[in-house]
Amino acid sequence: MSHPTPLARIAPPTQTAARLTRRQKAAIIVRFLINEGAEVPLSDLPDALQGTLTTQMGSMRYVDRATLISVVTEFAAELEGMGLTFPHGMAGALTALDGRISPQTAARLRKEAGVRQFGDPWEQVRAADVDDLVPIILAESTEVAAVMLSKLDVTRAADLLSRLPGDKARRITFAVSQTEAVTPGAVDRIGLSLAAQLNDKPQTAFTDGPANRIGAILNSTPSALRDDVLTGLDAEDQEFATQVRRAIFTFANVPARVNPIDIPKVTREVDNATLVTALAAASTGDLAVVAEFILENLSRRMADALREEMEESGRIKPKEGEEAMTQVVNAIRRLAASGDITLIQPGEDDDED
Repeated sequence: MSHPTPLARIAPPTQTAARLTRRQKAAIIVRFLINEGAEVPLSDLPDALQGTLTTQMGSMRYVDRATLISVVTEFAAELEGMGLTFPHGMAGALTALDGRISPQTAARLRKEAGVRQFGDPWEQVRAADVDDLVPIILAESTEVAAVMLSKLDVTRAADLLSRLPGDKARRITFAVSQTEAVTPGAVDRIGLSLAAQLNDKPQTAFTDGPANRIGAILNSTPSALRDDVLTGLDAEDQEFATQVRRAIFTFANVPARVNPIDIPKVTREVDNATLVTALAAASTGDLAVVAEFILENLSRRMADALREEMEESGRIKPKEGEEAMTQVVNAIRRLAASGDITLIQPGEDDDED
């Protein structure tokens, strides 16, 4: 059985093809691929190469079929002989190694390589959180702000505009009408400046804010200690104490934070003995309303079975009851973190009213 003839041997280079420069051959290949309907992402090339290629294509008129076949064959042979390619520049290397090198090293290399290495700066601006764009647009001149607004999609531009003071929003809106004469180079420089500001943020050790971290710790502490800490925070910094209270989720918060239709999901996530212990411990005193809320939102048969087990459990030691309630709360938080349920945020009902 004979093997197919290598592509490079199908058509030997013609005299014309042998005299062509690499730029001319590149122009022929690009033209051929475009004619064949292939997607050629030329915009990924550096600006200088895009300009050189365009100029070269503009200077060429006609290539005979034999020369075309020879150039394409040579190109195909080079592709066949290629064993490995590396990402282009620092930006490509950082993208290829994303998640494989530490965030600190990646951030340092990005800073040393310059913002341009991130690619199109406007992609960063368009992907940025509106909250991060507000202080930037407030600090920039009206002309720069108008360009930024023009480069955002309509929804995000409207959201950003709505967060600005009325007089600033009016000046920027008017300035948009004066952007017709802005050159692409100027827009690119503005994008680089804005992207640099977005990336000029110090690395932080924690992903969550301090209020969320304190709230998560207090979720698992005894109620007496939690109340004592919150009282102390009220005296030191009332605003921070309010933020911590919003981050805290305890057994007492279940009726206000958990949607009634999600209660069956919660009970399925908790061991039956643990659930009975938690409900029995909460059935008297201030937490009785929580136990009743859970039971009322279960099927009648399951609620009756739980009530019977609660009566048979007898007196629950406070420590055992609190541990069981904590496990119920942890189950709710796991379901919320996985997206299986959505907790009601404090103040939502007030906002609706």
